[in-house]
Parts: sequence; structure tokens; C-alpha cells
Amino acid sequence: MANNEAEAAQAGGSRRLAGLSLAALGIVYGDIGTSPLYALRQCFLGAGRLPVNPTTVLGVLSLVFWALVVVISFKYLTIVMRADNRGEGGILALLALLDPHGRASRRPLPWLLLLAVFGAALLYGDGMITPAISVLSAMEGLQVAGPTMKDFVLPLTVGVLIALFMLQSRGSGRIGRWFGPVMVGWFVVLAVLGVRGILAEPDVLRAVDPGYAVGLFMADPWMSFLLLGGVFLVVTGGETLYADMGHFGRNPIRLAWFGLVLPGLLLNYFGQGAVILAHPALVHHPFYALLPAWGVYPMVVFATVVTVIASQAVISGAFSLTRQAIQMGQSPPLSVVQTSSEAIGQIYLPVVNWVLLIGTVTLVLGFRTSSNLAAAYGIAISATMVITTLLIVRVMRRIWRWPLAAVVAFGAVILPIDLIFLGANLFKIVSGGWVPLVIAAVITVLMTSWRRGQQLVHAQRAEVDMPIEAFLQGLTYEPPVRVRGTAVFLTAPGAHASTGLLHHLKLNQVLHERVLLLTVHTEDVPSVPASERLQVDELGQGFYRVQVAYGFMQSPNLAVAMKLLESLGTVPELEDETTTFYADRTHLQVGPGLGRWRLRLYRFMSHNALGSVDYYRLPPGRSVELGIQVEV
Repeated sequence: MANNEAEAAQAGGSRRLAGLSLAALGIVYGDIGTSPLYALRQCFLGAGRLPVNPTTVLGVLSLVFWALVVVISFKYLTIVMRADNRGEGGILALLALLDPHGRASRRPLPWLLLLAVFGAALLYGDGMITPAISVLSAMEGLQVAGPTMKDFVLPLTVGVLIALFMLQSRGSGRIGRWFGPVMVGWFVVLAVLGVRGILAEPDVLRAVDPGYAVGLFMADPWMSFLLLGGVFLVVTGGETLYADMGHFGRNPIRLAWFGLVLPGLLLNYFGQGAVILAHPALVHHPFYALLPAWGVYPMVVFATVVTVIASQAVISGAFSLTRQAIQMGQSPPLSVVQTSSEAIGQIYLPVVNWVLLIGTVTLVLGFRTSSNLAAAYGIAISATMVITTLLIVRVMRRIWRWPLAAVVAFGAVILPIDLIFLGANLFKIVSGGWVPLVIAAVITVLMTSWRRGQQLVHAQRAEVDMPIEAFLQGLTYEPPVRVRGTAVFLTAPGAHASTGLLHHLKLNQVLHERVLLLTVHTEDVPSVPASERLQVDELGQGFYRVQVAYGFMQSPNLAVAMKLLESLGTVPELEDETTTFYADRTHLQVGPGLGRWRLRLYRFMSHNALGSVDYYRLPPGRSVELGIQVEV
């Protein structure tokens, strides 16, 4: 009997693992799975203009093989994915794990924060380029089917992208269930096409020997170095694997990679190499050259569907990244729409969506071909990979307590590879690589200006806020009129009476019979369970200090928190019709804390940021925003 129960439990665990692996295929591997559409072609047609001959073809394939093995299989799936923050991954989750603010009795590390913020900002550029290059490269298959179809490539690409972004407000949950099976079919097709090409030219399998990569560098070091900008395109999905770890767990992602994705990719790249080796003139579209003539149109449709899936994953990642930035105080509050009542990760941010749409369509119309876009693609991800390596090395030593020799060995192997890839991609700056760098620089300035402005605002307000003990003592000597009901004042962290409370008492000369000083904290963890969300301290005279904690992957909802507060019975029952919420609305005055241009920037962001009532989801009919002037 016990054996039967153990077998049933094991079978259930296996089914769950298989199900999560299938789901991971649909979300995690869309980006890296579409790379065969353009990556190998770009190795020969990119900056180095590599000549097509057996030496170069085998050398390129060897570089592709070992890039996938070392960067993806070893670095990300074996090492980096061990660094989870309560199951969540991604560069901001990794940053929170390192405690850059010094909350856990460590000194703050502002340089670490700036490094990670820039790395995160680089991913927004990827969020624009990935949909553009993926969908455009799929549509370019029409040119293979018939030269007269060339004029339809750009309009169809723009149409697909507009439709994709227009559908974001409905959420990805409804169509997401089909992503996994579609991607299984895609990787199977990649493998079958690859085998078809390899059977025609089996000699390409010799490229697994790293000697061919070494030989290529020895023959022409400079051209081979430039070639790495194209080779890097085969690993651009590495950061996505890590960022989406929280949705599925590391084991399902690893199973999907080693069981299907890696074999499918390698077979297809080697198949394309076989086609180029046998017919050098087909180097412009080696992926579609693997197909029989009748299969080009169906493949264009299939590839378009897959590139939409890949784009969806990147767009969803940008939404998630923005919510993390808001919660960590790096971004002004923006509207976050929950598109699913079951999956917390399914969200929609209108502002981010439309910015990505405008950026993506502009890139398509500006660069016009996937080859031109490839010249801009890679530099953002390669820089992010370098930052991830620097952060993970710190985690190894500081969090995992690995021996120094092991940390140095890992860094000595991986960091030079990342830096070489970054160096090769830097040569793309003139031909378009400046685009993601400019995007990242602008976002970094916005984020750092917002955070600095917020720090100055909180510091100035802390100087004028009255300690709560002194405030309560003053009420004892001169008690104001108390009226029926409850007032909830949103306050900054610290044992102070908020500026809004003082302002309210000064203007109205009355207080409610119950006053809740409510402070929202964002912890350095992805989520805080409801059982640990609230902390309530009774201060006397009808005052209560209420602290509400959320994780950086959660959106605050204070209306729900108040219901939870009632259920705990720690404060008298709150009647909806007699409970009023008060939030501060800061108006900035010129001061010495910020330069004039950053002050204008901060004002602009503050003016367009979501108000506290909407961001914290307070009842609009029972909420008041109090204007507070602060000099920064």
C-alpha cells in the first residue's frame, strides 16, 4: 500500500514537472527559439562579412555550439539560476538579494544599485528590438517564396506588431495555454529541418570540435572577433530564462532546455550550416533554404506565430520589470492592471505598452530589414549579461559563501567570454547599436532622478514631521474636537506624525475618534504572504500605527489590506461610510538638492505619476489628497 502511494506521488510529481516544462517552452524559450531565423545568416553577412568556405562554416558552427553550451547550459542553467530570491529570478530580484540599501545591517551599496538599474534599463531596449527583428525576419520568408512579395513585408510586419500590442490589455492568459504546444511543434520542426540538411552534408557535425573555432581565430583574429557579434545572437534569450524562473521553477526550465530546446537549436544550426556549405549562395536565407518549395508559405505563417509568442514573452517581461522598479522606488507609480484573477504575474501597464509599440514600429520602419536590425541587436543583452556575471560573483562570495578559489575560477572563465561578446557588439554602435544604449541611458536617468528626488522629499519632510510621541502629548494638553469615524493617513516610514495629519489638524481643528497611521513597505523579497502582511501597534488616544508589507512582485491594494485588518480584530470595526483615507500630494519648490534640469524632470514625472488614491487602490469616494509643498 505504501509503495502504491509512493508511486502515485512520484507519478503526480512527474506529471507536474512535465506540465511546467511544457508551459516554460511557451514563455521562456520564445526569444532564443526564434534566433535560427536570422542568427547564422548574420554571422556571415554582419560586420565582418565573412567569406563562405568550409573553414569559416565549420568555425562558425563550432562557436555557435560552444556558446550555447557554455553561456546558456553552464552559466545560466547551472549557476545563475541557483540565485533565486524566494523562487524569483531576474536582475532586479538578484539586486534585492544583495541588499543594496543596507537594510540587513549592512552598509548601503549605491554603485551596486546603479549597476543593476542600468542593466534593467538595457532590457527595455531589448523589449523593443526583439519583437521588431523576430516578426520582420519571419515575414522576410515571403521574399524567398517570390521576389514580388517584398513590398508586403514591412506593411504586414507593422500590422502584426500593432495587433500584438493592441491585444495586451486583454491579458496573455487566454492564449498562453497554446504557447507551450506551439513551441513544442516549433522545436520539433527545427530539429527535423536540421536533420534534413545534415543528411545532405554530414561533415558539418565535425564542428563540435572546438578546434575549428580556434582555427578560425588563428586564421583571421580580427574578422573572427567581429563575427562574435553575430554568434552572440544565438544566446540572446539567456536573461529571459533567468527572469522567468519564478513562473515555472528551475527544474522545468532545465528539463525543457536539455530535453528539446538545445537539441532542436543545434540540429537546425548545423542543418543551416550544411546548406551554406553545399550552396554558398543561399547564405542570405539559410533557414528557409532548409524547406522544400511548397513549405515556404506555411513556414512563414508558423514562424510569424512563433515570433509573436517570443514577442509576448519579452513584452510581459517589460511589464513585470516595471512593476518591480515601481515597488523598489526606482520608478514613479504607473497604472498596473491585473489581467488575471489567478496568476499574479499577468499584468498590463498601458504606458509601457504604448511606448514599446511606438518604439518597435519606429525601429521596423527605420531599419527596414532584419539584417539591419541585427546590427542594433545584441549590445543591450551582452551588457546585461556582464552585469549579471558581476552580481552573481558577488552572490557566490557574499551569500553562498563559496571558497574564493571557486569564485575566481568561475569569474575567470565566464567574465572574459561576456566581455569579449560585449566588445564585439560594441562595433555595432555606429550601425544601430546606439539605439538600445540611448534607450537605456534615458531610462537610467529617469529612474535615478526619480529615486534621488524621492529621497530628498522624504528627507525634507522628515525634518518638519513631528515625532508621534510629541504629537500625542500635545493632544493631551490641547485636545481637539473628535468626530465619529476613522481617518487613515498614509505616512512615510518612521515614528512621526505625517505632514498630512498635521496639515489636516491645522486646517480643520478636528480629528476622527480613530486615526490609523498607515505605512506601506516594499520588502526585498518577491512576495509577502497575507499572514505576514500587517503589523499593528496601538499608540493610545485612538491612534494606531499600521504597517503593510508587500514584495517587489506584488501590487499594493490597501482596500484589501483594510479588510484583512478588520478580520484580525486588532482595531475596532471600521465602517465604510465613516472611514476616510488621506494621502499627500507633494508640490516641489526649487532648492539646492537637485540640479534644475533634474528638478524639471522630477516634476514632470511626479505630475504624470499615478496618484496615491489610484496606485494604492483606495476607495475614490472616501479619499482625500492633501497638497504639501516641499523644497528640494
